[in-house]
Amino acid sequence: MGKLSYRGLLCAVAAFMLLLPSCTAGRQTYMDFVGGYKGMTPVRIDNSCEGVIAYYPEFSRIDLVCGVMPSQEEGDVVLCCEAAFTHDLLDGFAHSNIDGDHVSGGRRYAGAACRDNSGAFTWSAGAGWRFVRGEYGAALDGAASGGGMGFGQALIVVDGEAVTPLWRSGEHEYRALCEKGGRLCIVDSRGTVSYEQFVRLLVAYGVDQALYLDMGSGWNHSWWRDSAGKTHEIHPRIDKCRYCTNWITFYK
Repeated sequence: MGKLSYRGLLCAVAAFMLLLPSCTAGRQTYMDFVGGYKGMTPVRIDNSCEGVIAYYPEFSRIDLVCGVMPSQEEGDVVLCCEAAFTHDLLDGFAHSNIDGDHVSGGRRYAGAACRDNSGAFTWSAGAGWRFVRGEYGAALDGAASGGGMGFGQALIVVDGEAVTPLWRSGEHEYRALCEKGGRLCIVDSRGTVSYEQFVRLLVAYGVDQALYLDMGSGWNHSWWRDSAGKTHEIHPRIDKCRYCTNWITFYK
């Protein structure tokens, strides 16, 4: 084989780069919509990867709030969004209408059976956060004993690799609770995509772990707080939001 010219080498590299996911490798572009210093920003926004947007909350504790969504008037809340699946569309709230057993405010509750729950997320002040694959009853007990929180959901990325089978059909807006580089973040798709594409985007973004969050029209209403204390809705509230039952909530 003859030697590749310098110009030919540049062309080959450029062609290869076109095949890579359109993420900014090795760089995270954080920004607060109203400015402010990094250390003072309750939620940092990463727009470096085409196809997804990531929200990194600065928090001191996490809870699973059940029954009534946290109010934007609660100044210690920096970000909240829907977490576990809601079983049925009921006008009244019951812990049994949340899919899977869960821990809220340090207390464990029995939820509805859900075959899609292939893992869980837990947090307590003493133990920190944990993504659990498979049976997670003991992890919930540990979170409860530590005064923490936890809920079951579908694990979709484990140790940086997609989890199969892919079990959603159609194009929707998708969301996941992720760990990336030792930090927690909420990652949303930019508009509607297929489930398979969303998982590929998460892997391309470089998340280590990802737990599905209840999403789609009616379940995607969520909000975060900037460094000036102003709240921003990620998706507007609609009538179907009244059926939501639980929210993962980050506190400053």
